[in-house]
Amino acid sequence: MPFRRVMPTQAPKQANLPAHGAARLPTADIASYNLELEDEDGFIGDKASKRAFREALDDVRATLRKAGLDPLGKKASDEISKKKLDAVLATGDAEAGAVVQSAVEMFACRLADVIKRFLRQKSWRKAERIVFGGGFRASRVGELAIARAGILLKEDDADIVFQLIHNDPDEAGLLGAVHLLPPWMVKGYDGILAVDIGGTNIRTGIVEMNLRKAKDLSKACIFDMHLWRHHDEDDIKRDEAVERMAKKLKALCSSAKKANLLLAPVVGVGCPGIIAEDGGIKRGSQNLPGNWESSRFNLPRAIQKVIPRIGDQETVVLMHNDAVVQGLSELPYLDDCKRWAVLTIGTGLGNASFSMRKKRRA
Repeated sequence: MPFRRVMPTQAPKQANLPAHGAARLPTADIASYNLELEDEDGFIGDKASKRAFREALDDVRATLRKAGLDPLGKKASDEISKKKLDAVLATGDAEAGAVVQSAVEMFACRLADVIKRFLRQKSWRKAERIVFGGGFRASRVGELAIARAGILLKEDDADIVFQLIHNDPDEAGLLGAVHLLPPWMVKGYDGILAVDIGGTNIRTGIVEMNLRKAKDLSKACIFDMHLWRHHDEDDIKRDEAVERMAKKLKALCSSAKKANLLLAPVVGVGCPGIIAEDGGIKRGSQNLPGNWESSRFNLPRAIQKVIPRIGDQETVVLMHNDAVVQGLSELPYLDDCKRWAVLTIGTGLGNASFSMRKKRRA
């Protein structure tokens, strides 16, 4: 049951108001995010994306096809679902399983090389742990590739721990949004609206904070969520994407009201790219539908325009990079860690590095 206070807590005197893309957050400092490392072939993150794994699978299959044999059949690698690949590894034909395993090994080698490059960056050098999120992590194939990359790094004497993100990757990008906010902004409320924008999907949801159960937000959960696979639709425009996002947020407000769930007047947003203090996107949103980096477009203001109030209060929209938000969802599980980093393997390779400041207190 949601809990209630007579009045939501007001901002303390001289409170530091949160800003879009801030480097200093209530519990953690962000050392870097959206690092755009390159080599002679281009951005190194492209070698460790979901697409890169499919390319590795294609390479293995192409070799077999020259000999007139492909145990995975005629279907293109991009059209084989993660669920199907996982099933092939678990219970499928041995030769088909060997094909997938070979692709896992190839991708793991590339991922290990990419991580080595990140670990040479100043903001990553003292990282004790790397947390892995993103859609690729949400599969057995992804888990095996990440684990194998970890073994390869240990063989090179790298002193770092690999950790799979604790929450479902589909939910982590929403759950982390509440950690963008100082405790006084959410105290007395039951939940917040959150948005996770990716190159394939846009998720909108309600994060139920459950502060009475755990002040560190370790009991936060998704009360309701909508998923839209915009990548599957042709010629989606940016403004259409924002309109559909807003429609889902309005539906979530109605859902919360029916359930007697008191929402804070806040929308937390995770979005690819470098996020400016005014909420603009400087660069890095190339996988999104349309031009999100235009100087005439500001996503937080666009959301505020269609949802001007939540309850009796004016809506506050707070946006940060999507990898940062996923990484923040891991905060309740990092009590023994001072510095950590996150890699989100999806349409692209998201990255961020953090240092812990203090434990969150309500």
